Amino acid sequence: MQRRTLGRSGLEVSSLGLGCMGLSFAYGAPPDRDAAIRLVRAAFERGVTFFDTAEVYGPFTNEDLLGEALAPFRDRVVIATKFGFKDAIATAGLDSRPEHIREVVEASLRRLRTDRIDLLYQHRVDPEVPIEDVAGTVRDLIHAGKVAHFGLSEAGAGTIRRAHAVQPVTALQSEYSLWWREPEREILPVLEELGIGFVPYSPLGRGFLTGRIDETTRFAPGDFRNVVPRFAEDARAANKALLASLSGIAARIGATPAQLALAWLLARKPWIVPIPGTTRLERLEENLGAVKIELSPGDLAEINRALDSVQIQGDRYPPQFASRVGR
Repeated sequence: MQRRTLGRSGLEVSSLGLGCMGLSFAYGAPPDRDAAIRLVRAAFERGVTFFDTAEVYGPFTNEDLLGEALAPFRDRVVIATKFGFKDAIATAGLDSRPEHIREVVEASLRRLRTDRIDLLYQHRVDPEVPIEDVAGTVRDLIHAGKVAHFGLSEAGAGTIRRAHAVQPVTALQSEYSLWWREPEREILPVLEELGIGFVPYSPLGRGFLTGRIDETTRFAPGDFRNVVPRFAEDARAANKALLASLSGIAARIGATPAQLALAWLLARKPWIVPIPGTTRLERLEENLGAVKIELSPGDLAEINRALDSVQIQGDRYPPQFASRVGR
């Protein structure tokens, strides 16, 4: 597995990480705990050293699962987790008060079976708490040895600058993929200027860019995609046009659509580290195969032409969640 450094922070991780949310949260019935632990350990055995979780995933169960899975090789991996939701429930509102951040960190340390959090993100920007107070609190936790690096998730450019002035931000985690390129407009230039790494979540478009979802697909009860406008039946039917073009390019270079999507992200910047998630070993191995794919300038130009020819249909979040991003 190749390795990358997140910005100018010195935090070195595998070129692809593992997003662990789906092992216990959001996409229908999760695998049983033993199977999830085996998958996490299989990722490590294949070179993955960067694992992403959050207290809200479960809630709490994902951190606990990851803590057990990574315990045998804790000092050889980088664990990222997040704070920022009231009572660790995504629908309960935001809470980034300094006292709450400190409480969450203590609880996360226990669940993760560790003495420090390698990368601590604010999960969503809380408009009720100045970002300077948030960054200052994390700075204090870093000085105390309980946190190593500070991150933000789905923050706007102004917030990133203000936070970075108080405590250097190591990484921003936000959605970015072949079908959500908004970060290119303002966020990526700011990150490059400030030396901040970028960790794209949902790099496979919540599964759509794998080519295994179409308008006939039915999601399990409780699957988050049931309420996402971009996954409405008519939107999926319209968005197949993008998949058709990308699948042809992937076939020409001997890759799967998922590998093409990940290789494209890896080619964007050397400080970008996607964190695809999966619950299946064969998909994990497929995803990891993307690090061996080198896209030529001609390949990238062909991908860009395909992207320019299709207007993606449907918002990426329902309104109640869309209001929390880009602050």
